[in-house]
Amino acid sequence: MTGKRGSVIMRTFLRTTLLLLLLCCALPAASRAGLSPELVKALESSKYVYISSQRKDGSWSRPAEIWFLYHQGAVYVGTRPDSWRVKRIRWGRPRAKIAVGKPDGPTFYAKGAIVNEPSTVEKMLEVYATKYRDGWSRYEESFRHGFRDGKRVLIRYSPE
Repeated sequence: MTGKRGSVIMRTFLRTTLLLLLLCCALPAASRAGLSPELVKALESSKYVYISSQRKDGSWSRPAEIWFLYHQGAVYVGTRPDSWRVKRIRWGRPRAKIAVGKPDGPTFYAKGAIVNEPSTVEKMLEVYATKYRDGWSRYEESFRHGFRDGKRVLIRYSPE
């Protein structure tokens, strides 16, 4: 292909390719990971998740009830750096099983990562103040100071 017709076809091809690439990148992580709409709805409306981390032998820890933020297709939790979930991530075992709403609620598998996302921490603190209104006054200071002084770390669980 040469000439004007060839360049029009090439520009159309490049635009289409770019559009498809942008659409793929713009899809929410939950959609890419294959979480069902029902599971997404449960994450958006539930107060707790129950996280089990994978042990060295492949078995799962006892599920821990934990406050969480569901944000941009991932589950975020703030926890102590010496917790088992953090230790296992640091030891190269980031896989987790997450039950939503109750220990035997809908479940999905995720990969945990310790992240430094100050804007997500701020979002988490804002959401917690409303979502966990009854207990927030008791824990607010430990969350706020903990993220600042390293006594808490942020974990992002991305669905597999």
